[in-house]
Amino acid sequence: MNFQLSEEQLAVQKAARDFAQNELLPGVIERDEHQKFPAEQIKKLGELGFLGMMVDPKYGGSGMDAISYVLAMEEISKVDASASVVMSVNNSLVCWGLETYGTEEQKQKYLVPLASGQLIGAFLLSEPEAGSDATSQRTTAEDKGDHYILNGIKNWITNGNSASTYLVIAQTDVAKKHKGINAFIVDKNTPGVTVGAKENKLGIRGSDTHSISFQDVKVPKENRIGEDGFGFNFAMKTLGGGRIGIASQALGIASGAYELALKYSKERKAFGTEIMNHQAVAFKLADMATQIETARLLCLKAAWLKDQGQDYTLAGSMAKLYASEIAQSVTNEAVQIHGGYGYVKEFHVERLMRDAKITQIYEGTSEVQKIVISRTVLK
Repeated sequence: MNFQLSEEQLAVQKAARDFAQNELLPGVIERDEHQKFPAEQIKKLGELGFLGMMVDPKYGGSGMDAISYVLAMEEISKVDASASVVMSVNNSLVCWGLETYGTEEQKQKYLVPLASGQLIGAFLLSEPEAGSDATSQRTTAEDKGDHYILNGIKNWITNGNSASTYLVIAQTDVAKKHKGINAFIVDKNTPGVTVGAKENKLGIRGSDTHSISFQDVKVPKENRIGEDGFGFNFAMKTLGGGRIGIASQALGIASGAYELALKYSKERKAFGTEIMNHQAVAFKLADMATQIETARLLCLKAAWLKDQGQDYTLAGSMAKLYASEIAQSVTNEAVQIHGGYGYVKEFHVERLMRDAKITQIYEGTSEVQKIVISRTVLK
């Protein structure tokens, strides 16, 4: 075992931390309040290479490892989870899926602008009646020979309006059930594609979450990803890596709240001394620090397995389950340590507490992670 980060990894971590503090922190409360998408900041993230971190440089990416990705996600998420979810979707779900399973033509046309940050992508799996049960796809893709006709509605789509490229999961042959599902690349401006109203959310309010509807949308055959019927496997394999991204986001939300609480405990006085000197507060900080370090090690292990080309399914699910659970508890305690100040927006921790909740839900709920973990350990 080697717990020492490389110079390159440390440099990535510092670059992400500096960006978060200098570019994301100013205005983050206002963006949350007004549900404003951080368009300017995302553009800069792309220019710095953070939207295609693990993609081969020949396709416009930064060619970094998954560990660097975890480090960057944590630092960005400490300050603005609405920005980090854009980064996670583009890296883990869109770019990874295209680079791993796309044709050379698809990579040149779509992956290059996505990995270089010129465009943003979105992953369209969830539907009104297909969330955790991803096999129940109602969106249909009718095979017309040289093209498909797409009809249906997708829900809870991150980057729904800001994305230019959609990866859409749809049912082609109902009789084949999950083996009749396909994945398609769809341009947002294709006739028949309609972006619904923006969801008014509890947390990650700067992220643009929309429903997307398709009415007789013509998709060329060359835009199908993989062989006929590969769509469900594509979605599951892509989400496996996506869980590392969301686990890292949850880790960042927790560590951001912890750092604020730690700083506040050294400044705030009660009963004649700084509150860090009261055991009730000191023990909270001890628990928070331990939970965060545990989550961080789980995230880094999953990333290391991915970098080594080993199966990271179990590790990724464990990381997401645990990191999302402690994000909830740590942010809650951070608000408690701040007392009344924790309940007002200018101290940031109430926003982090609201942002934490979604990490237990998207890219596989905590309950789904327990299914994945239990199935694996019971084999």
